[in-house]
Amino acid sequence: MLAPWLELDGARERLTAWSQVTGLDLVELGTVADADAIKDTAVTQPLVVAAALLAFEQVERQLDLPADVLIAGHSVGELAAAAMAGVLTTDDAVALAAVRGREMAAACDLAPTGMAAVMGGDPEEVVAWLAETGLSPANRNGAGQIVAAGPIDAIDAIVAEKPDFVKKVIKLKVAGAFHTHFMAPAQDALRERAAGITTADPTRTLLSNADGDAVTSGAEVLERLVAQVTLPVRWDACLATMAARGVHATAELPPAGALTGLAKRELTGVKTIAVKSPDDLAKVADNLSAEETS
Repeated sequence: MLAPWLELDGARERLTAWSQVTGLDLVELGTVADADAIKDTAVTQPLVVAAALLAFEQVERQLDLPADVLIAGHSVGELAAAAMAGVLTTDDAVALAAVRGREMAAACDLAPTGMAAVMGGDPEEVVAWLAETGLSPANRNGAGQIVAAGPIDAIDAIVAEKPDFVKKVIKLKVAGAFHTHFMAPAQDALRERAAGITTADPTRTLLSNADGDAVTSGAEVLERLVAQVTLPVRWDACLATMAARGVHATAELPPAGALTGLAKRELTGVKTIAVKSPDDLAKVADNLSAEETS
């Protein structure tokens, strides 16, 4: 997924530097590694953050972003978003992603847990039902999707027998119950690493997974990044803020696709772009130009 980006000036050098920060060969992992090599969350998380930041550097070089642009990241993507908003350096964002991924992978080994996507149903009714089954709404993604997380036997139970008020329940291929109390050991390790980081207040509007609100303090952003390891991702609230602020177009940075799908279903009439390669940046530019002349 990184091959086309590494053809751009300076990109390979950036990724090589981040490889040293993380102790992972991100160049190899992002170009020639197979799925088995990158599915480990200890690898996936820093790779995702690195990919988004490589793309954003090109966004800043090639596009004139409007002053009222909103930035948001889903789960580990919040680390990349914090760097895009000027709260963290890119090196610190990638380094934190490596610690987060490694420690969450270790936490997954402590107990048999998992996740499942619950499609359809009234959100509050779904959340209440999950509480009865001993599961947590780890991701409230909007567009009729809530991801349940918790003990693997409880996940298997809701997959085997779903209630009539939801459309379907799909077990996810993940290492464990992310964004639940099962990740507390990882949160402790991330907090220790974050203690040595200096932040700046956001220079762009940055939305938080905690509640969808814009956060104006860099120190608070870092606190929220640590806390979200065990708290639900409220992407539905982020989408609601985007709608309330009149967002007319979205651009999802690589690896892109999933959030664009949610935006298409939730933000009616909004133009959406999944930026998978540098060629897609022209589409983002077209949307910005169309808004300026409309």
